[in-house]
Amino acid sequence: MTDKLNELTAAGVAVWLDDLSRVRLSSGGLDQLRREKHVAGVTTNPTIFAKALSDADEYNWQLHDLATRGVDVEEAVRMLTTYDVRWACDVMRPSYDGSEGVDGRVSIEVDPRSAHDADKTVAEAKALWWLVDRPNLYIKIPATEEGLSAITDTLAEGISVNVTLIFGLDRYSAVMEAFLAGLEQAKANGHDLSKIGSVASFFVSRVDSEVDKRLEKIGSEQAKALKGKAAVANAQLAYERYTEVFSSDRWKALAAAGAHPQRPLWASTSTKNPDYRDVIYVEELIAPGTVNTMPEAVIHAYADHGETRGDTITGAYDAARTVFADLESVGVDMDDVIATLEREGVEKFEASWQELLDGVRKSLEAAASGKGAPNKAAKGNAKGAEKAGGA
Repeated sequence: MTDKLNELTAAGVAVWLDDLSRVRLSSGGLDQLRREKHVAGVTTNPTIFAKALSDADEYNWQLHDLATRGVDVEEAVRMLTTYDVRWACDVMRPSYDGSEGVDGRVSIEVDPRSAHDADKTVAEAKALWWLVDRPNLYIKIPATEEGLSAITDTLAEGISVNVTLIFGLDRYSAVMEAFLAGLEQAKANGHDLSKIGSVASFFVSRVDSEVDKRLEKIGSEQAKALKGKAAVANAQLAYERYTEVFSSDRWKALAAAGAHPQRPLWASTSTKNPDYRDVIYVEELIAPGTVNTMPEAVIHAYADHGETRGDTITGAYDAARTVFADLESVGVDMDDVIATLEREGVEKFEASWQELLDGVRKSLEAAASGKGAPNKAAKGNAKGAEKAGGA
């Protein structure tokens, strides 16, 4: 049988998993995806952690220990999530070493409530980097206006960054500028640029969801004919900007000093509309030097029926610009679409973070009262405790 995910990897797309849980770690599921499905990285977010902690009792023993120590809920959340991320970093270490530090990365996000506070974002990025203490970690920082300076300052400290919640082209250009400035400062600060990594997470399916809703409201046949086209066109034009920036003399100077480019990462790649092909946001976004982070269901779907047709981005720039012109002609304000998606993206992660805090608070209370006894299987998982460095 054809190894479709290997074909995708050979075309220059790094396959990453958009999920993490302690069950996935303790069962060996993540390592199996790395070995058998070419998964070369992991992304997380507050929504993923909220679900992971609500679904499994594998966290009970650590919750019991944290409750016994009397830690507050904020510290407990960080102990729980960094434990998983540290363990995942160890699982992905062969990919990191084998790619000379390009892949094998695992991301953890700063508190999304700090998305509009640059100083707090940098302070937390430094704390998370110290706490996880793995070279293949990425600190996720939202690409808000305030986040741009935090990206630069964090990179300047020698800390690798996954810039998240990018929806629009102009903000993406600003993110790349923040990256270049950060590496230039890191070099001036004496850091080894070859050890610093970065990706720019450009969100895909949410763009179609928002634009399609507006096209449906407009209601004309011309408008409806544009449904399902905005997200891919937006990402394709982002890649065009990427190729321009990373062929510049400014970048070449950094590359000569050992720097790796900030790869575009296609995020939110599960299809929200069942009428669309379930792997459309993979097949239509194939180009060298990219990352596609997928839920496990999309990884398996691509392995089953995905089609790798070579580079599906580079030759599509003019067609993508035509899509944008057509959207404007029917009355879709893409600037407003992007502003809406950024605002809602931060709000959704803030809500998930609050859900995570509330869930851990209840679990700590239960553990403190004796109602949340440690789970024997999880407590006995010495291998996991050893890899993650304990509670």
